Amino acid sequence: MTDAVIDLNADLGEGFGRWTLTDDEALLSVVTSANVACGFHAGDPSTMRRVCALAAERGVRIGAQVSYRDLAGFGRRAMDVPSEELADEIAYQIGALQVFARAAGSRVSYVKPHGALYNRVVHDDEQAEAVVSGVLRAGAVCDGPLPVLGLPGSKLLAVAEGVGLPVVAEAFADRAYTWAGTLVPRSEAGAVVHDPESVITRAVGIARDGTVTAVGGEPVAVQARSLCVHGDTPGAAQLAWRVRGALATAGVRVEPFS
Repeated sequence: MTDAVIDLNADLGEGFGRWTLTDDEALLSVVTSANVACGFHAGDPSTMRRVCALAAERGVRIGAQVSYRDLAGFGRRAMDVPSEELADEIAYQIGALQVFARAAGSRVSYVKPHGALYNRVVHDDEQAEAVVSGVLRAGAVCDGPLPVLGLPGSKLLAVAEGVGLPVVAEAFADRAYTWAGTLVPRSEAGAVVHDPESVITRAVGIARDGTVTAVGGEPVAVQARSLCVHGDTPGAAQLAWRVRGALATAGVRVEPFS
């Protein structure tokens, strides 16, 4: 690939009350897009306000990271939520974040599902349609259609594209892939890549060459406009800096997609 360009995103604001998980300030000096927890799997009003203010100050795009209502399980437990209810909850989360983004002089620029919901809408048409319906409902307070960030080939991106929403394909430098290009479930050993050198190598391969090595050792095509580095990984900010530096060395421009 020539003239490669990629967005760097991370999950931020994943705390609640006195409990914190992500180093938001450090990560916001590296990433170009911030997936901000909207209160359903993590996050609270004060955290949302603070992260939006920091993101706006640094020119980082603000994204709504929507999820199932699952604070106790960090949004990573499978849930069956009726479609209309889920659509309303998606719109609710986006609207809440938009209040704080606007107060900071910015806006919600995109939507990304989190955890179990992210994995569910890879293959579940009904839940994907519910998420998209929620995004459309929130459009009235978000200056029009919001881009949807998700896994390439997912039902979510197909449904969103079908109704005219912009879609953005995403890849993960620190998650293991199957031969089919899907993420290895977190319940399986080796689902998360912990070795920093491996993460960096994978990031460059995805951004520059459009490939990643699957768990079986075979190369898998992964065409992505955004690359996620998980904020809850120990030393996430330092690793993100190393990833960004390696991308620059490899001739990859790091720019937001929105």
